[in-house]
Amino acid sequence: MEQFRTLTSVVAPLDRTNVDTDQIIPKQFLKRIERTGYGDFLFFDWRQTPTGEPVPDFVLNDPRYKGAQILVAGKNFACGSSREHAAWALSDFGFRVVIAPTFADIFFSNAGKNGIVLVRISEEKVAELLKNAQTIPGYQLTVSLENQTVTDNKGFSATFEIDPFRKYCLIEGLDDIGLTLRHAAALDAFEAKHDEATWLKAKI
Repeated sequence: MEQFRTLTSVVAPLDRTNVDTDQIIPKQFLKRIERTGYGDFLFFDWRQTPTGEPVPDFVLNDPRYKGAQILVAGKNFACGSSREHAAWALSDFGFRVVIAPTFADIFFSNAGKNGIVLVRISEEKVAELLKNAQTIPGYQLTVSLENQTVTDNKGFSATFEIDPFRKYCLIEGLDDIGLTLRHAAALDAFEAKHDEATWLKAKI
């Protein structure tokens, strides 16, 4: 998992509330056995018409937001089913930060394990960011995980809370596997001792 400390990026405004995981990554793509490539299907039904044509006024099809790594959305983001694929799709598309007033609990856990920083700030602050991103060309934010702040160069400033352990894992770039591998030497020693004990027991 890639480390996260500070990011400055163009902001993509998704001015919608109650965005559910079936919109983030529709169910027909859950059959894939790969863990990569889901970015192509992010918000699939919103990005294109039933005939496959791009929807020009959808935020991710707008060239103004190309390359955005920060997504700002309304409250209750990623509600619905618990599919981890939603976090995979956002990460694979290139988003490192999602800012919203509230998130669904299971998604909140899944996102952190996939290197996505979720920033909870007030609805008033989110509304201000949505407006700025929609009206100011090339609008950028700086998100500092170390300082737990969101700022721009126009006077906006907000702080956010994050679980200390989650913060540590994101800064160090540690997912569940990475955390386990930090104890590789101890695990190897335990296995060797266990194997020896099993061998001695078999001889008796």
